[in-house]
This record gives sequence, C-alpha cells and structure tokens, in this order.
Amino acid sequence: MNLRHRIKEVMSVELMLEISVDEIGDETPLFGPSGIGLDSVDALQLVVAIEKHFKLKISDQAKAREILQNVDCIAKAIEEAGLA
Repeated sequence: MNLRHRIKEVMSVELMLEISVDEIGDETPLFGPSGIGLDSVDALQLVVAIEKHFKLKISDQAKAREILQNVDCIAKAIEEAGLA
C-alpha cells in the first residue's frame, strides 16, 4: 500500500470522515468549502494522528498550515523527513 493511500486511511478512521478513502484526491484541499471541509478541531486531530502513525512531529502552526494543505503535502513532509 502506498503512503498517500495510508494517509487517507488514517484520516478517514481518525477523523471519522463521511467520505470514502477513494473520494479523497491527493491534491484535494483538506480545509475550506472547495475541499473536504475539515475544521480546526480536525486539524489538531490530524496532527496527532500523523505523529502517531507516521512519527512526523509538526511543531508549529505555520508548519502545520504548510503540511496540512492536502494529502500530497503530508506525504512529501513524511518522505522528506525520511519516515516513509
């Protein structure tokens, strides 16, 4: 299973999303009306889930905004940290 698919599965389970893993595009925005529609509570849960499942620590809010744009950005951050 590839990294992007694993990230989508973690998101689906941890955030109890009402959409299927297959409906989440790699570049679909995670926040806002044009995307999946996650909110700030979801963002916190997602940061915790990414750390738990992928060992990637997201230390500050600016970094979180950068990484949590979409699945592709999350995957790239995990890969760049050498955790994939």
